[in-house]
Amino acid sequence: MNQSSTCDLSIVIVSWNVWPLLRRCLDSIERASLPGDAHVRRFEIARPGEGEKGREKRDAAGLPIQSPASSLQSPDLSQATLEVIVVDNASQDDTPARIAAHFPWVRVIASDKNLGFTGGNNRGFAISRGRFVYFLNPDTELGGAKDRWREATARQREGEKGREEETRKRGERELMPSDHTQSPISNLPISQSLALLYAAISADRTIGVIGPQLRYGDGALQPSVRRFPMPLTGFFESTWLGRAWPSNPWARKMLMTDWPADRAGEVDWLVGAAMLCRREALETVATPDGPFDEGFFMYSEELDLCRRIKQMGWRVVYEPAALVIHHEGKSSEQASTQRHIHFNTSKVRYWRKWFGPRWGEALRRYLLLEYRVQLWQEQLKLWLGHRPDLRRSRIAAYREVIRSRLEEQDWRLETGLVERRSPNL
Repeated sequence: MNQSSTCDLSIVIVSWNVWPLLRRCLDSIERASLPGDAHVRRFEIARPGEGEKGREKRDAAGLPIQSPASSLQSPDLSQATLEVIVVDNASQDDTPARIAAHFPWVRVIASDKNLGFTGGNNRGFAISRGRFVYFLNPDTELGGAKDRWREATARQREGEKGREEETRKRGERELMPSDHTQSPISNLPISQSLALLYAAISADRTIGVIGPQLRYGDGALQPSVRRFPMPLTGFFESTWLGRAWPSNPWARKMLMTDWPADRAGEVDWLVGAAMLCRREALETVATPDGPFDEGFFMYSEELDLCRRIKQMGWRVVYEPAALVIHHEGKSSEQASTQRHIHFNTSKVRYWRKWFGPRWGEALRRYLLLEYRVQLWQEQLKLWLGHRPDLRRSRIAAYREVIRSRLEEQDWRLETGLVERRSPNL
């Protein structure tokens, strides 16, 4: 990083063939910031406790909830500087040109091959100049503060026409352009989400990573706080065993089902759709490639990163006062077979890395067994003539997963494979 040209915050977004979603993400950042010089924008730093004065929040046990954002002293500066970097992983939808036309303030890295989610983030990090780095998925939108979200949800129930009329009356913001669909809960005033997270992490030097509350596009909560998995967790999370025994203690513990969505505090790791990190923390765990382990082409990379950061003594914090909309799964439809392969291969890699080769091999064999059983089930349904097109598609996908053996591969060197196995971004 060129220290002579630093800014306060860098936002890094890795994109692959999701221009409509990426445009909405960049629109939300534009609404949350003000024009600056060239590729640098400015944003207002949130004042602590805004909208919460006179109200002490308490958890389920009746204890006061201490939120990093609500406990801050007022920042010295009223504004901070911001840059946005988009790494395009060889998209076929002309993303770089469209960004240049609609968002000239965005810095673009147009890769001629698919670097994967980790490789793309490392590439963006390498040219970033921010003291803090916000890794955002392209299928996210910055939301408003929590109380504002409740207001927007109420307007949603009144219907589209009523919501637009209410927005105009309040004068909270202009409606989004009519050439693309607006999220039901993005009808908010200029976002406080970015400023809240930035103020919280910049005021507490012990925080290495901070993340917001995530909501799906329809306003439903997306749980995003996690504890580190135990060795048996891999057999009971996102598997048949887990579905057969949903109350199993291993998956429930990792998914933190006992943690209220509005409780702020320290956690083990966060869902990687929106993670604001301190550069100093990232640099303490970085390799020559960057802070992300590129052995994870995608999936489990945020779990691995947070674990390494916490090992170095930094805290990982959840701040629910800030909201981010996450349209999860939209781009996974482009490569569902490879999603299965990457998800499970990364899972096995994490188990080998942190629990040892024996646990990793046991998990790999178990996951392959699941796919073999599913393959025979689909074959039986095909013989019975039940939805033959669907059965043939699934059989082909499961066979490809089994052929992969869920073995680790060097995605960076096998260029053709990287381009074929595109990530779920």
